[in-house]
Parts: sequence; C-alpha cells; structure tokens
Amino acid sequence: MSPQKLRQPLIGAHMSIAGGVFNAIAHGVEMDCATIQLFTKSNNQWKAKILTDEEVEQYFKDRVKAGINPVVAHTSYLINIASPKEDIYIKSVESLIEEIERCHVLGIDDLVLHPGSYLDTTEEIGIQKIVDTLNSIFEKTHKLKTRIALETTAGQGTNLGYKFEQLARMIDGIENKTRVSVCMDTCHIFAAGYDIRDKKSYEKTIRQFDDIIGLSYLKAMHLNDSKMELGRKRDRHEHLGKGFIGADAFRFIMQDKRLKNIPKLLETPKERDGIKMDKVNLDLLRKFHIS
Repeated sequence: MSPQKLRQPLIGAHMSIAGGVFNAIAHGVEMDCATIQLFTKSNNQWKAKILTDEEVEQYFKDRVKAGINPVVAHTSYLINIASPKEDIYIKSVESLIEEIERCHVLGIDDLVLHPGSYLDTTEEIGIQKIVDTLNSIFEKTHKLKTRIALETTAGQGTNLGYKFEQLARMIDGIENKTRVSVCMDTCHIFAAGYDIRDKKSYEKTIRQFDDIIGLSYLKAMHLNDSKMELGRKRDRHEHLGKGFIGADAFRFIMQDKRLKNIPKLLETPKERDGIKMDKVNLDLLRKFHIS
C-alpha cells in the first residue's frame, strides 16, 4: 500500500490490536493519525493467533477509508536473533519469519526489530550472528518485500544497536539491502549519548547518522522524550517535552524537511491517561509542524 498518498504531518502512535488487527486502525482514526504502529501478534508470547480472511479484509477496508499510510509494525519483545541460547534463538528465527509473513499479508513495508543482545558472548559475535541470521531469513522469504527496520537502542546491558557504527556494520553485512532499514528512537539515541536538545547538537547527530548509516535507510522514527539524563543507557520513555530531551528537539524534527516523509510514531507511556496523552503529544507535534 506504499503508493497511497501520504498525509502531512506524517505522525501517529503505537496502537493496540486487541479484539482484531483492524482495531488499531480505529484507534488511529480516533487520534486523527496519518500513520500508526502496531504489533501483528501478542508482543509477549511466541505463538500467534491466525489472521482470518475476515479480519484482514476489515483491516484493509478501514485502512483505506482512514487514509492511514504507512502502517509500521514492531516485532515481539521476546525475539533475540543474537542469542547464544539455542532454544531462544530457534524460537526467535521462527517468530521473526512468521512476523514478516504477517506483515506481507497486512501490506506493511517495515517491521521494527531490536537488533539483539549478545548476552555472555561478545559484541563482534553478536553482530555477526544478526547479519548471518537476517541473510538466511531474507533468503527464506525472498518472495516478500517487507524490510527489517533495525531500531536504535539505548545501550542497556549487552543490547546491540546503540551506536550508529553497530547498525552500519549490520547493514554492511546484509546481502539484500532492499530488505533492511532503520528506525530511530529519540529516547534511545539520547540514552546512548547522542544529544538533540539544541539545534547545533541536533544537526550534529543527524549528520552523524547520515555519514555513518545514511538517511536513505531511515524509514521510521519513534518520538519519545526520556525520563533519564543524556548518556545513561536507560530506556525510559516520557511524554514529549516532559523529560530530559525537552520540546525543542521535537520541533527540530517536525520542521526538518529531510524527515518530512518519515513516519513519526509515539511510544510514550500508555498507563493511566495514555490515550489522552497521545492526543496531547500529537497536538504538540502538529503545532511544531505549522509554527
């Protein structure tokens, strides 16, 4: 569904699929989203409920009517294709293939993946395992076009992807580069030490990303403030302008012409007044877009 016209500003949020994948579209309509992110299955279970023909048909009908495009998917948090634990690794590969197939059915171009955690091995071994695994998965799904969008991470523990250089090494090792992209999370890069709080630091970080990875690979963004200070390597999302990043960074993003057609998606806290706060955060982004 990529050729469908993109609405501006291209902003949205992660939406629940409880009760059917089409409900994510309904939630997006409620928030006047131009784009949304969803899980294609339960994010904390290996098994996936079968997508019925009726469910998929309703999803496409509602999606076209709403003009929501693109839809971005996020993988289950259980997946770790860098894991040295054989049982987890096998389940991760099988689950990732299944999620790619589900994205294909739902017309989703980009499936966001936390690259993986190397646990008791090494960074080098972990990165090579990610590369080898993705090459194998892309070969097995060669008839499909869904990209794996490697997400920038905060750098907690042995998680990979918190340095632009790590993501660049992964991409460099991928044989079919049409199947790989990147999702930049503002909270994560800030936690990893990339400053975006003022115009000078923002431009420096975007320039670093472009020089090391290339903006052509950037296909999605997660817009989240941070509950933790710069470089703390802690993944703690906060509502926009309420954390240590501050509102200015999101104004820079919304007014950056290079990012105009990149879907910008909230992953801000959902507890308590989460839906209400989605509207507040989206309204702030719209204000920045036109200011």
